[in-house]
Amino acid sequence: MTPGPVGRRAHGITTYRLAEAAGLVGVSDDTLRRWADAGRLTTTSDAEGRRVVAGAELARLAVELGDPDRTAGLAGTRSARNRFPGIVTRVEVDGLVAVVEVQAGPYRVVSMMTSEAARDLDLQPGDRAVGVVKSTQVVVERP
Repeated sequence: MTPGPVGRRAHGITTYRLAEAAGLVGVSDDTLRRWADAGRLTTTSDAEGRRVVAGAELARLAVELGDPDRTAGLAGTRSARNRFPGIVTRVEVDGLVAVVEVQAGPYRVVSMMTSEAARDLDLQPGDRAVGVVKSTQVVVERP
């Protein structure tokens, strides 16, 4: 996938072209098209007639693909220094605290932040985001 504009908001809904969506969930463009043709993923057309998927629909698929039972024992093949690009699947703001979940391929990254930070980021399910992890302790397991 080449870098470029990803995810467009129109009328409050984020949409992704199929190639962009495929990269976010870690599958090929062809696989995502086959899934859409088979009804596993709902798509529409944008103003230019290109096939797109709504961010919330892509978030649903990302959660399905990130099923821990399905991905047990899988490890990433490269690391970007604890950066996990993915798609927002949940945003809950309650009082002073917010919880934001990002599905990054088969990995679920959860962040607790202030509600002010969550409002500033203006994240919604289906938006692209990067979970950046800084930790003083990392546990490494052998599958």
